[in-house]
Amino acid sequence: MIVNEKIAIDHGLNNQEYKKICELLKRTPNLTELGIFSAMWNEHCSYKSSRLHLKKLPTKGKQVIQGPGENAGVVDIGDGDAIVFKIESHNHPSFIEPYQGAATGVGGIMRDVFTMGARPIANLNSIHFGSTQNKKTKNLLRGVVHGIGGYGNCIGVPTIAGQTSFDSSYNGNILVNAMTLGLVKKNKIFYSKATGINKPVIYVGSKTGRDGIHGASMASASFDEKIEDKKPTVQVGDPFTEKLLLEACLELMSGDSIIAIQDMGAAGLTSSSIEMASKGNLGIEINLNKVPTRETNMTPYEIMLSESQERMLIVLESGKEEIAKNIFHKWNLDFAVIGKTNNSKKIELFFNNEKVSDIPINILVENAPMYDRKWKKAKLPKKNKIKKINQKDMNIIDVLKKILSNPNICSKEWIWQQYDHTVMGDTIQKPGGDSGVVRVHGTQKAIAASVDSSAVYCWAHPLTGGKQVVCESFRNLISVGAKPIAITNCLNFGSPEKEENMGEFVECVQGIAEASKYLKFPVVSGNVSFYNQTKDIGIKPTPSIGGVGLIKDYTKMVTMDLKEIGNIVLVIGKTEGHIDQSIFARNILDEKNGPPPEVNLFNEKNNGETLLKLSDNGLIKSAHDISLGGIIVALSKMCIKGNKGIYLEKSKYLMNEIDYFFSEDQGRYLIEITKKDQEKVIDILNKNAVHFDKLGTVNEKYLYINDKTKVTIDELKTSNTSWLNKYMSK
Repeated sequence: MIVNEKIAIDHGLNNQEYKKICELLKRTPNLTELGIFSAMWNEHCSYKSSRLHLKKLPTKGKQVIQGPGENAGVVDIGDGDAIVFKIESHNHPSFIEPYQGAATGVGGIMRDVFTMGARPIANLNSIHFGSTQNKKTKNLLRGVVHGIGGYGNCIGVPTIAGQTSFDSSYNGNILVNAMTLGLVKKNKIFYSKATGINKPVIYVGSKTGRDGIHGASMASASFDEKIEDKKPTVQVGDPFTEKLLLEACLELMSGDSIIAIQDMGAAGLTSSSIEMASKGNLGIEINLNKVPTRETNMTPYEIMLSESQERMLIVLESGKEEIAKNIFHKWNLDFAVIGKTNNSKKIELFFNNEKVSDIPINILVENAPMYDRKWKKAKLPKKNKIKKINQKDMNIIDVLKKILSNPNICSKEWIWQQYDHTVMGDTIQKPGGDSGVVRVHGTQKAIAASVDSSAVYCWAHPLTGGKQVVCESFRNLISVGAKPIAITNCLNFGSPEKEENMGEFVECVQGIAEASKYLKFPVVSGNVSFYNQTKDIGIKPTPSIGGVGLIKDYTKMVTMDLKEIGNIVLVIGKTEGHIDQSIFARNILDEKNGPPPEVNLFNEKNNGETLLKLSDNGLIKSAHDISLGGIIVALSKMCIKGNKGIYLEKSKYLMNEIDYFFSEDQGRYLIEITKKDQEKVIDILNKNAVHFDKLGTVNEKYLYINDKTKVTIDELKTSNTSWLNKYMSK
């Protein structure tokens, strides 16, 4: 086929990019070469619209071993141990084919982690769906949940935490972000940088098929009415094969055979081979006839662009081929020597004794486009002049029940019950709390992890929203007694070609950078997902933040369930009564405008670090961060979890009860302490200049708002747990 500008545009390249390719090659590329360029230069692989801004993120820290640029980030947790982790998107495939899209998203992120030499120990996810009134939402939710569970459960890795939200902006573009944590010894971390000349290049895992061709390009395009035609670009996963691949790779990694190893993820053999060569400043030569295929008459174009799952590319030490081959054959996996490294600094492909591709590596990587796109700065919205609510006309218990059953607040137990969250035997805090927690096997250490996003806040004001989502992750780790170490991010946005969307991205990244730097909570890995839109309708900006923290002694872990009658509950952090953009404003008052709550980074850091001191001294019996829904919703969840009530002290607030209980001011927590520790706790809070309010006393079974207003915990539980079950059973 003769390549021309139209074919290049069909591959997702623009006119200027096609001209640049011809100039750099000093000739017209053939179809295979054009396919390689389209894969390497698309948004998903090249980050051409985001690279400029991602450089602003803080990526270094005392415990950071590996920051962005590898398959996953790595942090030091002491005693020669390290945690490898990353979050990735699989949004477009999951909308087209929810089960396989979600399943292969989980499989892909696990490969990113065990490629580094780490055994996966936990999975998390952040999933976002359209309005519950949208006819597609229920089936998409069911398919995605079954896909996540189907893959993670089969491979035997626990899913310990997650987040699910509903918003009409996701009607045409759902989000499926998958995160994995792995454990590795610091001296056995593997990287993807190829070194040495004439070293064998090895293909291992499943055979290559035609599934997933153009998957990376499809992830870099907006949807249109022909979305159903894109089903062939969705990969098909096999978790049982991945389990074999995991064990085979880890067995080979126990020796000294591997020079470099790379998962065949987005863009398959193309990106894995080129990235390895680029990092090592080498060339790579591949004989495509030696690639194991499961379909007949596959072309070089198809072999290079296939995104068939459960495959790895390895550069081996010379002479180690037989050792490696025996291991992979023992695990019933394909093993093939398909090429070698050389000093050409090119990607050279051969098929049927002909050279079918000859491209300098630097053209594909260093010369990939980088755009400084125009963007529009967002103004901070003016505060709403919400009329002072006449509390006599508003029953606080009715409002609370309605909010507890809101799709974005209600219990997600229907979802996480379908995930195996205890396999491997080290899960010590299950889904449903502030963070999931897994013990480091055979030690006193535990790793806490959570995943958060705040699309509503980011939509209202991206800079503030970007800060808030980092702080939310920080608080979720603090709440279980973990010291925050680092984060990974998955940045989900609409088209970067629209100034407003690009502005949302730029300012969210700025907010993430400011908060991460101030809290010493660096970004060590991540992913950007643009073009989450159908025609001109894009999603709300949705940066998902995966946070990881360390509990040095897991016996000091904190949970959110109220523990003992007579204990005291304190509100940590100041309540200003910020109602704009709250669940209360949006769902009770139907008020969608106004600014998100202000983020005070000094207070976030100071409040969090002070709570860690209290946790380390065993002074906190239960804790929960205050986020969506405000104090009363956070408190209700603590009551439901502990099956206990609370008697709230008579209102001493400088505002009405509605504002106090439902406002979403940031930097706040609820903590339960004993009466005997009260003086000691208050002394520590005062010494560290932490504002607090005494909220009330734990009782047997009622939440007393005041002497006249009370509700049983069973009623609150019914409100919180029934909505999703009813919705999914209809």
